[in-house]
Amino acid sequence: MAIGLVPGQAQTPPDGATLFKRQCGVCHTAAAGEPNRQGPNLHGVVGRTAGKLEGFRYSPALAASDLQWDAATLDAWLADSAKLVPGSVMPYRQANPAIRGAIIDWLKEGN
Repeated sequence: MAIGLVPGQAQTPPDGATLFKRQCGVCHTAAAGEPNRQGPNLHGVVGRTAGKLEGFRYSPALAASDLQWDAATLDAWLADSAKLVPGSVMPYRQANPAIRGAIIDWLKEGN
């Protein structure tokens, strides 16, 4: 058993910031002014037009899409980006809606 865990006690799921760092932070940054990585900086992503962040080279499919990033489009993207935008190249998929929701809520806070 891990140190500090109480048998039978429910564990608090990680917060959105922790989930982002663990699951998205290898490819993305999310603070204003941070550089793009393999993926674009996601600071202010909610409300932004998909595939249009200046200075990042998107797949032709995403660049040509008419998506606006909101909670619903981000949820669909994180669940299966290739299904939402065929021809997109993001390999990450998250099947757990609670994890997707926590990450999206954190992104909506403007991080």
